[in-house]
Amino acid sequence: MRISAKKRYSVLIRPLLWLQQRHFGKVLNPALLWGRRPPLFWLVAGFFGYLDRRSSPLSPVIRSLVCVRVSQLNDCAFCVDANGMRLAERCQSVEKIKALAHWQQSEHFDECERAVLTYVEAVTVTGQRVTDSMLVSLKQWFDEDALVELTALIAFQNLSAKFNTALDVPEQGFCSLPIQPSASESDTTPTTNTVQADKDANRKPL
Repeated sequence: MRISAKKRYSVLIRPLLWLQQRHFGKVLNPALLWGRRPPLFWLVAGFFGYLDRRSSPLSPVIRSLVCVRVSQLNDCAFCVDANGMRLAERCQSVEKIKALAHWQQSEHFDECERAVLTYVEAVTVTGQRVTDSMLVSLKQWFDEDALVELTALIAFQNLSAKFNTALDVPEQGFCSLPIQPSASESDTTPTTNTVQADKDANRKPL
């Protein structure tokens, strides 16, 4: 990491570090950085804890697909590793997990998941833009309150991934599945806009 861990952390965050050690067998690398500023640590932990709560209007699989895809797009090694582990726990399809980096060409994703991933990429990828039609599509499955949470989750994961990437936070060996595309594979993946245009061209009028 580009910033080292402290030798001793504030008593305000030691309980959370202890819980991570107990749950994961190790303290998470980003926590060692956020932990330098306890108020930020608690704000970030609380923000994600709320978004990933059991009563979320977004299903656990949808939440994990969002987090992993944003992590892939930001090339965040730690995020792909940690979020990939959670996705593997929640998703029954190993094929779906492995295909996420190239979901446009995969048959393992349903229409709701495709609409969500299209939105994820439009929010995350520089040069792409969210369109009204994306929101119309998403409203088939989510009400407006849920869409606010979906957008907040995408934005939070972008914050987390960019923070970790900037400070070179390494993976910690949580996920053994090959879910991060290589640079050459990423270059050959069609953009969301291209895929959406192809779908629109082939869609029959109502």
